[in-house]
Amino acid sequence: MNNCRYLSILVTSFVLVFIWSAIRPHDYFTWFLEVFPAIVALPILLFTYKQFPLTKLVYLLILLHAVILMVGGHYTYAEVPLFNWLRDTFHLDRNYYDRVGHVAQGFVPAMIAREILLRKQVVMQGTWLFFLVTCVSLAISAFYEFLEWWVARASGSDAVAFLATQGDIWDTQWDMFLAFVGAISAQILLVRLHDKQLRQLET
Repeated sequence: MNNCRYLSILVTSFVLVFIWSAIRPHDYFTWFLEVFPAIVALPILLFTYKQFPLTKLVYLLILLHAVILMVGGHYTYAEVPLFNWLRDTFHLDRNYYDRVGHVAQGFVPAMIAREILLRKQVVMQGTWLFFLVTCVSLAISAFYEFLEWWVARASGSDAVAFLATQGDIWDTQWDMFLAFVGAISAQILLVRLHDKQLRQLET
């Protein structure tokens, strides 16, 4: 499958999920806050496609992350039905969908950062690449926590669903730790496939 057709399928999938997400969400304020990164990312990716196309793997990961955001925006992260069922069935202490979201928040940016750092020749393969990719992912996660804090300060109780702390005083620390785990996992699990696609992109 050529890259243009592949990207068209991903964009169509994005639009369909976006439309579903926007129909009668839990509330539109929370929905907008959750899906805003996806809304910003799409035009950037389309605009840069000809000048700096990414690997198919990274485009797919970005779509999966966008879907996670849009599902979370539709239901709120604390009320995603499947994870409510898991909570009730296995007597868990919370809806864990937000944990999935924060693993993705490290997993996906790690691969984006890895691709940019390698292709721009900022750093070569090796320990420093692994370290810097992890640092970039943690910085993104920390900045997102800053955004949650600023939104909460500005909007007060309206941001409760956006924060999705579910009564956990260590929620912020958990969020950043899970992004850290996601960043490391992505680099361990996907490095061979990513390197293969990077070589194909260069030919």
